[in-house]
Amino acid sequence: MTSKIYVGGLPFSTTDQELKGLFDEYGTVESARVITDKLSGRSRGFGFVEMSNGQEAVAAIAELNGTELGGRSLLVNEARPQAPRQDRAEVGWR
Repeated sequence: MTSKIYVGGLPFSTTDQELKGLFDEYGTVESARVITDKLSGRSRGFGFVEMSNGQEAVAAIAELNGTELGGRSLLVNEARPQAPRQDRAEVGWR
């Protein structure tokens, strides 16, 4: 079972490959993705990493949370499930 990890505080220049490399040291990384703005394509400063082993994920979180990358302090923790979105029609958007 994979473990999904949230990584906040990323430098805006961080790539998916750099994010993966940061976590490779702690175990098998299934995927690593820096979240980007849909319109500009710029990084939003956070991303998600999926690791194949829960124990490796816990070790990575413990070791990387609070460390610096590119002059910014990382916030690393277990990702929470995404909240369901309301349909735009339900909230009155047009």
